[in-house]
Amino acid sequence: MVGTFNSISGSKRSLHVQVAREIARSILSGELAQGSIIPGEMALCEQFGISRTALREAVKLLTSKGLLESRPKVGTRVVDRAYWNFLDPQLIGWMDGLADTDEFCFQFLGLRRAIEPEACALAAKNASAEQRIELSETFQEMVEVSEAEVFDQERWTDVDMRFHSLIFNATGNDFYLPFGNILTTMFVNFIVHSSEEGSTCINEHRQIYDAIMAGNSEKARAASANHLQASNHRLPAAS
Repeated sequence: MVGTFNSISGSKRSLHVQVAREIARSILSGELAQGSIIPGEMALCEQFGISRTALREAVKLLTSKGLLESRPKVGTRVVDRAYWNFLDPQLIGWMDGLADTDEFCFQFLGLRRAIEPEACALAAKNASAEQRIELSETFQEMVEVSEAEVFDQERWTDVDMRFHSLIFNATGNDFYLPFGNILTTMFVNFIVHSSEEGSTCINEHRQIYDAIMAGNSEKARAASANHLQASNHRLPAAS
């Protein structure tokens, strides 16, 4: 059985979203075990200090993300991890601080290695003139940040995130678009970790940029694969 939750009745956020976040973090951390039945409505309403309507909206939200399922005469059960929607940006945001940073970055890097080199190759082939102009402007801003006397972590995080998201948006393949959205959520912790000491991998970014602007798919793919080496992101080599 899960431990008690704190009341959030005074929260300025949407109540059902705040409740969903608290329950989700208990699930994601393992405090609420997979397959377990969460406390009933009355108990949770009392703990959170909310109405049954707000609680039901929270459960509905968590059900849509694959974390919970409700069954008549059984209750609301935590779904097995295999069915959790880890690509949901909101769920990713709720995971913040729960996972070991290195492990989180390794898993995210694995996802990027699987899809980003091909995204770069497609962007080199399919990016529109407007997208190439926007990518050029973004890269020039990256250069400015990397060459500044005082490294601006917040500005670098923003521009690096925009650079990679633009690439996914320029693939010409709609199935890549959600990954661009995911990056805006997951990149924050990842970029901060990899550029913590002022390292921006600007040369690797330049190779990706030059290949895309030249329309060279093979070089764009290779440059992206090179950029996504663990050592470039302050991660130890895999054992």
